[in-house]
Amino acid sequence: MRRMTPSTDSSALTAQLRRGVLEYCVMALLQDEERYAFDLVRELAGMDGMVISEGTIYPMLARMRRDGTVETTWRESPSGPPRRYYRLSPGGRKALLGFKKEWSTFRDAVDHVIDEGARDA
Repeated sequence: MRRMTPSTDSSALTAQLRRGVLEYCVMALLQDEERYAFDLVRELAGMDGMVISEGTIYPMLARMRRDGTVETTWRESPSGPPRRYYRLSPGGRKALLGFKKEWSTFRDAVDHVIDEGARDA
């Protein structure tokens, strides 16, 4: 069994954190409107720490579609071939709601530990 060691490399740390929450960030972006994959890439890439590529998003969206958290429709594009648009399914909404509850609790716990540790130092 491989043991993980804390990284001092901020880009490696950010990548590790991103991997754990990226799918839920995509769900959050889809909760109010349909989007196509490149639009999701562009939106996430514009956020600090959320660097993402098409090579990451397309396989993830395919998995999410198989898992039933997103649904898709094809639409004609004015500038090329038809585009697949993604929207959050009822199961995806339920998963996102569960994540939001857990994230809030988890984030508060981590903040508490970090803040308490800073006082002890």
